[in-house]
Amino acid sequence: MDLAAELKACQELASTSSQDAVAKLKALVLNDTNDVEAVKVKEQAIQSLCEVEIKQQNAKGLSDLLSQLRSFFGIIPKAKTAKIVRSIIDSIAKIPGSTQLQVDVCKEQVEWAKSEKRTFLRQRIELRLATLYLETKNYQESLALIGTLLSEVKKLDDKLLLVDIHLLESKVHHALRNMPKSRAALTAARTAANSIYVPLQLQAEIDCQSGILHAEEKDYKTAYSYFFESFEQYNTLDETKAVDVLKYMLLAKIMLNQADDVPAIIGSKAGLKYTGKEVDAMRSVAKAYQDRSLQTFQDVLVQYKEQLVDDEIIHAHLTALYDTLLEQNLVRIIEPFNRVEIAHVASLISLPVDKVEQKLSQMILDKKFAGTLDQGAGCLVVFEEPPSDAVYPTALEVFESMGRVVDTLFTRSQKVVA
Repeated sequence: MDLAAELKACQELASTSSQDAVAKLKALVLNDTNDVEAVKVKEQAIQSLCEVEIKQQNAKGLSDLLSQLRSFFGIIPKAKTAKIVRSIIDSIAKIPGSTQLQVDVCKEQVEWAKSEKRTFLRQRIELRLATLYLETKNYQESLALIGTLLSEVKKLDDKLLLVDIHLLESKVHHALRNMPKSRAALTAARTAANSIYVPLQLQAEIDCQSGILHAEEKDYKTAYSYFFESFEQYNTLDETKAVDVLKYMLLAKIMLNQADDVPAIIGSKAGLKYTGKEVDAMRSVAKAYQDRSLQTFQDVLVQYKEQLVDDEIIHAHLTALYDTLLEQNLVRIIEPFNRVEIAHVASLISLPVDKVEQKLSQMILDKKFAGTLDQGAGCLVVFEEPPSDAVYPTALEVFESMGRVVDTLFTRSQKVVA
């Protein structure tokens, strides 16, 4: 039986017996025949083997495959080797809970690429390793690897790889809350991207990161524009990341106090495509915000913990939104009173007394309202807002006018002397 027919038989077997298919596909891949036609069939066999192993959730089998294929990699062109290695690592990534194995595989492949002097492949695997360090929160190791890569790639002037590295650097600095460095890295990525053709997926990532950084600066209007661009691109590619970017779009609308627009975005043609728990979570947040209900807001965070609390970007902004809602509710409750028990305010807002007391104290210090806490009596004393004194602003205007007059007289005196 020739190799092509053997491959077809293995693919048919995969639908009934995955275990037997894996054994036969491995035998086919590790076959000694290496002519042009055989190499082509082997590439297809490797792809089929990866699909079967993913179905079986066998990440270890895929990592062993990389070691077994090294003699085959010595025969085929370097570009094809790079493609196959990255394809197998991508397949391991599709198996849940394989992050640590991916790190080990990447380290092993980097060492092999170094020994074989395959610089192009090594740099791309190192970039993948730095991304995995970011996912596992090993930020310093990720930055160290990025620093080494940057110095190498700048000499080679590989613009596309440079864009990827700067974008990853921006994400790591953002995770470390170092916003100036994160913005600088993103600007460097954009600068490098301007001089080359950037694949749609990479452009979507750049736009998404831009939106995230603008949202950190509370510029939600610009952030929404970037998220919208990113969502359109991911939607065109049918990427699963599109749903996350849609969440960020809806978050930007809520933070802009435009929660009314959320149902319209969800009900649009593109929005309906991603109906599910992620979108339902944001719809519930928008409803709680419109109702100004703290209790509903907290219930939503508990109900959709995985979609809201576990997403660090969403959670950070929702925490700020919760604080704003809490302040608005407290100001509305204490408005009719000159003196009110803190326990009564806490019962009206359905929150613990110590939390309400802490928030009121913070609001007084932030000058959100004039008042003081009488902790002996457990009361909040609210003062009348003092009338603004018009004398001081007028005095400042007079001084400013006098300054301009003196400057003019000085200029004229200089001309007379001249």
